[in-house]
Amino acid sequence: MRPRVTMVLAIVAVLVGGVMLVPAAYAKFAGGSGEGGIGGGQVPAPSPTAPAPPTLADAPVSVKFEGEFFSWALMDRETGTVTGAKNMSQTSSTESMLKAWIVADYLRQLGEKEPSDELKKAAILAIRNSDDDGANRVYRAAGGSYRPQPGGKPDPVIARAIRICGLTDTRPGDVPEYKGWWSFTEMSPRDAVRLGDCIADGRAAGPKWTKWLLSEMTKVAGSVKQQRERSGGGRWGIIDGLPATIKAQGPVHMKNGWTRLAYDGNWHVSCLAFTDKWSLSVMMRYPSRASLSYGAEMCASVATQLVTPQPGAALKVPQQPAGKL
Repeated sequence: MRPRVTMVLAIVAVLVGGVMLVPAAYAKFAGGSGEGGIGGGQVPAPSPTAPAPPTLADAPVSVKFEGEFFSWALMDRETGTVTGAKNMSQTSSTESMLKAWIVADYLRQLGEKEPSDELKKAAILAIRNSDDDGANRVYRAAGGSYRPQPGGKPDPVIARAIRICGLTDTRPGDVPEYKGWWSFTEMSPRDAVRLGDCIADGRAAGPKWTKWLLSEMTKVAGSVKQQRERSGGGRWGIIDGLPATIKAQGPVHMKNGWTRLAYDGNWHVSCLAFTDKWSLSVMMRYPSRASLSYGAEMCASVATQLVTPQPGAALKVPQQPAGKL
């Protein structure tokens, strides 16, 4: 009986002292600090984690494309990883997409110097309005040649793009009537996203002129309906496939290329857009009886399908563009 008496006395002593002993672990689990007794507090709810802002990331892409060639590539600019279609190393002509490099190459060679008013205006028109005459003036000033080079080598302007931007698939065009023309330069989508990254990080235009060029590439103007003989509206494609939540994060820089060519009876369309997080290119060739809008919708559709996380029905751009060739 002595053990029982001892235990009873211990309990009485505790009660008399006005204290109830609670294991610390239990008190913590109950949400109290020990000051309010059992159940004196509540377990704090975990703080909600803010969802990651939407971006473009590698994902399956499906389009109902009718044409000779279709491909795309995406670079994660934070890691340098390039993903895309299985044929992203195959090439097509850049058309006016290359004007972004032509302007960058000229400006980098200037260094700290200022261009003449005429050449600066030509560069602005080449980017904003895809003006051919302006691009040709800048191309000549950058040291470009309109003649085929010995051994099929690229001319100096294109050779510098290959070297400075680490391009692996780019080469001069081989269409007999157009050898030496910068617009017929053959480039793959994976090289195009490398080109976008090269412009964005300053290698292309150099420290003095990169900010200026990037600003101009946000001011590309005009729709697919605003086309003239030597220039045209180029604000369409990838940018139309981006939700407002991505465009609100910062500027989207872009330069598209497009020509309906007689020699093969196809539209050649090349889309390029990039931000500080990603670089995306879509390239294609499809029958000239179709409209430029068809190619623009294809570029927008690829961008839409790469948005992560997917916003679902919030986007109005169809993943499989309507209309047939």
